[in-house]
Amino acid sequence: MAEKRGKRRSPKNRTNNERSERLQSGLSILPSLFTIGNMFCAYYSVISTFNRNYDAAAIAIGVGVVLDGLDGRIARLTHTSSEFGVQLDSIADVLTFGIAPAILALSWGQTKLPSVHLHQWSWIVTFIFLICGAWRLARFNVQTQKPLDTAAKRNFIGLPIPAGAGLIAAVVHFFKSPIEQATPSVSWYLLVLLTGFLMASTFRYPSFKELQFLKRGSRLTLLATATLIGAIYFYSEVTLLLIAVAYVSSGLVMRTMRRFTPAVPALGDPAHGNIKT
Repeated sequence: MAEKRGKRRSPKNRTNNERSERLQSGLSILPSLFTIGNMFCAYYSVISTFNRNYDAAAIAIGVGVVLDGLDGRIARLTHTSSEFGVQLDSIADVLTFGIAPAILALSWGQTKLPSVHLHQWSWIVTFIFLICGAWRLARFNVQTQKPLDTAAKRNFIGLPIPAGAGLIAAVVHFFKSPIEQATPSVSWYLLVLLTGFLMASTFRYPSFKELQFLKRGSRLTLLATATLIGAIYFYSEVTLLLIAVAYVSSGLVMRTMRRFTPAVPALGDPAHGNIKT
């Protein structure tokens, strides 16, 4: 009788397993859909730049930043992370945060440049931005293969490429009208060049990976996030520019503070100065 009962239960178990497998396979598609949406943002941004609709191109890059943040979180929540998804996400990042902002920066800053040398300068600078962004992504992929320490969870090494692209998009979204004079154009390409160097640098930037919105002590974080979303909705130009400038500048500020602030001695190491025994 026991054997018969066991045989009767097995079809139900197989059915439950099949359902869970189908559900898991369905959930595994969700992160890839967000990644594909990220690629579409790159495509739409480039087409909008060619049509001289610079604000739409900048907004598409901003939407790509949001989608890029969501696909990783969804993959972790649904336990559907895979090596294929990681590689697909890297390709999407090169498109949306490398090629798209480089083309946008090139076209928006040289609409009426009087000098041929400035035209050549703009090509070189935007290509350097693209190279630095790809360099940053490759280094990040290598670092993720290594075990992360506590400091690595709190900070990125180098400016993340979505933040670099976000700064380009935020400036364009704020001013909207393209640059038509030589001096502002030179300043613009210097900013693009600096952003590229920050991505390839070893400056540390906060990662915000340890923010947990569902914990009891995160009510203040939820309130701040809701306020930020409202500010972006009603005052997107100013709010996004302030956020982008503040984050990009944070790496420079942190490096300056480390240089001029004395290091705290580790436990077990003697502090510098007179020690009484």
